Amino acid sequence: MDMKPRTLFNVEGLTAVVTGGATGIGFAYAEAMADNGAHVTLLDVDADALDRAVAALAARGATARAVVVDVTDSPALESAIAGTAAESGRLDVVFANAGITAGPGFLNVDGERDPAGAIENVPAELWDRVVATNLTSVFATIRSSVPHMKARRCGRIIVTTSIAGLRPSAVVGIPYMIAKAAASHLVRQAALELAAFGVCVNAIAPGPFLTRITTPGLRAIWEKALPVRRVATTDELQGLALFLASPASAYVTGALFVIDGGSMLGRAD
Repeated sequence: MDMKPRTLFNVEGLTAVVTGGATGIGFAYAEAMADNGAHVTLLDVDADALDRAVAALAARGATARAVVVDVTDSPALESAIAGTAAESGRLDVVFANAGITAGPGFLNVDGERDPAGAIENVPAELWDRVVATNLTSVFATIRSSVPHMKARRCGRIIVTTSIAGLRPSAVVGIPYMIAKAAASHLVRQAALELAAFGVCVNAIAPGPFLTRITTPGLRAIWEKALPVRRVATTDELQGLALFLASPASAYVTGALFVIDGGSMLGRAD
């Protein structure tokens, strides 16, 4: 094996799909792939954000296309993925990233009980919407991608989970916690089944990152509690994303990579 970095981490010419790719973590993944020569398709429900994302990538000299799709619409999602594979003649990398928040946890940022986040007060509609977006759409993304990857006996599927799926949290809404935990196990099950076909399935479990849903209150809590004493920007996910999408990760499947500034370690003082 050629051990030079330019070979190990080479994604040039690969076809990649990113769900929830218009903003935040999804856009960071898209940027990492496009900047390194991959052909990227962004899937997102927000048409305006998609236009801005494609323009931003084009300004960097990158190749990208966009498809407006709601990931909870499984037939539309399958069509978007199939369309990308048909246009490129291949499907190499899929980031199952789309997700939404789930309202408050049972404590607010001041450590007080929040009735809106109490388990008995979580609306069934909220539960259904979060599970549909954060779990069922991940399954649908994998299901839609697998035939194209099996045909070539190679592929990479990277699922965005969360440290919220690895431990309880008082300040995060319970539907989000459970959906992310289930998505983590889905990654392991899919990896077991698909390994024989050369398809690697892994998860990235971010901790605190600065996105459009990061409130000042949450950021203050995180900065105080994190061992590294800061909240990361989404570009700090790009190295890990590139590794999992590239030949460097050929022997890695069924793994969950925590990237959280030491959050899972607990307080440092």
